[in-house]
Amino acid sequence: KSFLNHTAYLSCFFANSQTADIKDLRVFWQKGTDEVVHEVYHGQEKHDNLSPKYINRTKVDMDKWTLQLFNAGIGDEGQYTCIIQRKVKGSPQVIHKSECLLHIIANYSQPEIALLHTGEEMAAHRPNNNLNLSCSSSGGYPEPKQMTWLISHENTTRSLMGHTDVSQDAATKLYNVTSKLNILVPANILTNISCLLHLGDQLGSLVSVPLGI
Repeated sequence: KSFLNHTAYLSCFFANSQTADIKDLRVFWQKGTDEVVHEVYHGQEKHDNLSPKYINRTKVDMDKWTLQLFNAGIGDEGQYTCIIQRKVKGSPQVIHKSECLLHIIANYSQPEIALLHTGEEMAAHRPNNNLNLSCSSSGGYPEPKQMTWLISHENTTRSLMGHTDVSQDAATKLYNVTSKLNILVPANILTNISCLLHLGDQLGSLVSVPLGI
C-alpha cells in the first residue's frame, strides 16, 4: 500500500541475495505483462526499454533489493513483477521472480453533517422534530464500503442506513460520498447523531463530529 503522491516501495528480496554479485545479473521490474518500470543490467541502469510513464520516477536500492516508485498515482495501481536473470552457459536463466500488488490510498476528509432545511424553520419547542440531514466526505480512494448513521438517546444507540450516493471525479479518480437521512427526533431528550464512513477491513472507519439535538 502507498499513499497517493507518496513513494511506493516494491521489494524483490530473495534468499542469499547478500552473496549475489549485481554485475552478473539482469534485474528488472515490470507492470502487467509488457511495461518495463526499471532495469539494472550488469550493475548499470538501463533506460532503453522503459515505459515512458516511469522515466525519472524510479530509484533502486540494491542493498535492500527494493524499487522506489516516486509520486505514486492511482494509475500505478496493479500487479508488479520483479525478475532476476543470470547468464548460465551464455543464455539468461531466471533465478528469482516475485510479484506484488500495489494499492493506492488517499485520505477521505472527516465526514461532516449538515442540516437540510425543508422550507419550514425548525422550532426547538415543537413536540417532535423531523430532520433532513446529509453527511459528506470527499477526496478519498479506494471506493468506500458504505456510510451509516448512529443515533444515540441516553443509553441506547442504533445504526441506520441513509440514501448514499458515491461519485468519482473523472480527472483525479478520487471518490466523494454523501448520505441523506430523514429522521424523527423526540423532543426533550438529548439525541446525538453521528455519521460513520466505512473504508474497508484494513482501513477502518472515519466518524463525524456528533450533532447534538
